[in-house]
Order: sequence, then C-alpha cells, then structure tokens
Amino acid sequence: MAMTLDEGEATDADLIGRARDGDRQAFGELVERHYDFVHRVAWRWCGRKTDAEDIAQEVCTRLGRAIRDYRGGGAFTTWLYAMTLNAARDMVRKNARERAKTEAFGVHALIAGEATAEPEDQAEALWAAVRQLPDKQREAVLLVYGEGLSHAAAADAMACAEATVSWHIHEAKKRLKLIMRPAGED
Repeated sequence: MAMTLDEGEATDADLIGRARDGDRQAFGELVERHYDFVHRVAWRWCGRKTDAEDIAQEVCTRLGRAIRDYRGGGAFTTWLYAMTLNAARDMVRKNARERAKTEAFGVHALIAGEATAEPEDQAEALWAAVRQLPDKQREAVLLVYGEGLSHAAAADAMACAEATVSWHIHEAKKRLKLIMRPAGED
C-alpha cells in the first residue's frame, strides 16, 4: 500500500518525527493522510457508518497520545491497523456492556437511523456475512481480502504467526459458505 508523494511532500517518517516533537501541523498532516485508510478498515470491521466514524475518531485520539511510542519497527500502516482493530474491539465490548446494563434495568434502547434492509449489493452482502465471523477470522479476512495484505503482513498486524492467519482464513471461508448459502439449501 505504497503512497506516492509529490516532490517536496514530507514522508510519513518525517511527519512522525516532527509530530513526536510536538509539531501539531505535522500531526494533522499525518492524520489527514491516513484518515481514509483508518475509516475504511473501521467500516469493514463494523459495517455501520456512524460506528466507523466513531472508531476512526477514537483512533485519531489514541494516535495523538501514542505517536511518541511509535518506534518505526514496521510500516506505519501496520501499526495503524492494530490500533484501528483494537479501537473497534473496544467499541464492541463497550457496546456489549452498555446493552447489558440497559437490559438489566429492563429499558429497551431506541434504535434510530440506519435501516436493516437486506443488502442489494453482492459485495455488501459478503461484508455483512464477514461481520458475523468470530473476531480473529473477521480480522484476517478484512486484512487479506479487504486491504489486500499478504498473510505475512496480516500476521504482523494481528501479532500472530502467518500460519495462524492462514488457518483463520480457511475457517472463515468454511463459515462464509454456510452463512451465504441460500435459505432452504442444506
């Protein structure tokens, strides 16, 4: 996922170094450069625009606190993948806790906004099915097929072995066949 830079445009490494030193403009440029990427990963993870926006905003906040800790051992986008997926998982856990609290008090949350209509688009139907997978399988599919990473690069982002990513992909494919199977077909 190499990004071409115009002549005179700062590299990620330059922006990171300046942002670590407190340069707000450099930090802003870094966020602007990678925001669409973070939002896309978040959207593919959760499938809801508002949740993806919340996750992307949380990643930007976390990035502001964590930029000084980035050591550059791998690609910056790999670090952002991990940060984005962690923020997505945190949001899922937070939402689950909130639902449990709401249900414990017998209050039904009002669901406003987004309709749950059947996706008309094949790609959206597939991503909706991917969102039903267990977390690790969903992450592997998102990184390999959604972002086009190799199994090795996905393993770096997921902090696991390449063989583990391959296994998650294999298991995800089996589950997706069941999920995507037309109704009544056994």
